[in-house]
Amino acid sequence: MSALICGSLAYDTIMVFPDQFKNHILPDKVHILNVSFLVPRMRREFGGCAGNIAYNLKLLGGNPIPMGTVGQDFGPYREYFEGLGIDLSRVKVIDELFTPQAFITTDHDNNQITAFHPGAMMRSYENHVKDVPGVSIGLVGPDGREGMIQNSAEFAEMGVPFIFDPGQAMPLFNGEELRAFIEQADYVVVNDYESNLLQERTGWNENDVVSRVKAYITTRGPKGAVIHTPQKSYDIPPAHERRVVDPTGCGDAFRAGLIFGIEKDFDWVTIGRIGNLMGALKVEHPGTQNQRFDFAEFNEQFKQQFGYSL
Repeated sequence: MSALICGSLAYDTIMVFPDQFKNHILPDKVHILNVSFLVPRMRREFGGCAGNIAYNLKLLGGNPIPMGTVGQDFGPYREYFEGLGIDLSRVKVIDELFTPQAFITTDHDNNQITAFHPGAMMRSYENHVKDVPGVSIGLVGPDGREGMIQNSAEFAEMGVPFIFDPGQAMPLFNGEELRAFIEQADYVVVNDYESNLLQERTGWNENDVVSRVKAYITTRGPKGAVIHTPQKSYDIPPAHERRVVDPTGCGDAFRAGLIFGIEKDFDWVTIGRIGNLMGALKVEHPGTQNQRFDFAEFNEQFKQQFGYSL
């Protein structure tokens, strides 16, 4: 079984400002804002929703195929993923553009200033879901607008079950377009803020969404997750982390667990627990792809937390 994960592969440049932004920004002068922050600490991480989900699914022993468009600078990311045995045959390089990248500056209060350059992601429509054989499940994640619409339609036309994960891309779509995504999808996954925004944009309440999909999944950070199905709703408590280092990418780790559990045809409580434990293991490490374990190690953690093995 292969999971086709449509979305961004990106570089995240993360910088730390050893002070507070508010000490250097004059509220009455924001209309002529011109500031510079010295950032002595900086790291560059591999990221992007499709990249993060693929990485986490591979840790579980899954067979992810990330699909996206990248730029001339993708070389280090390619080398890294090829070393992990992740199939990059559906990642297209646009030579005249850069790979998507986020530049994130964080201050001592954990406030963030972020600039995101979409680069080659804006041409994600040049890839086609229908060109990929042997796909058992798909995911349509944050990506270029046209690419997301195309990927969703092609999954539906092919009869491949897929997850709609709008994430940060939700503002790109109006209510009618979001309703079309939901009608085509088998599963919808959002965080609690995105859930409220999705309902506001579509004019559909929770029951309206649930009636159109197999499951409507809402992640709630340290509070766990809620999984609504047409038959029943499940409140899934969080897994226990040993330490909290960096929550960035926890949602993507959860989604990898969701895909893995659906592929294995587990019950919804087990699927939710897999997702929550993936998020907990991620939060213990900085960045989005620095946690290391294999399925046997994950299964042992799962048994310790929930009392049974997968």
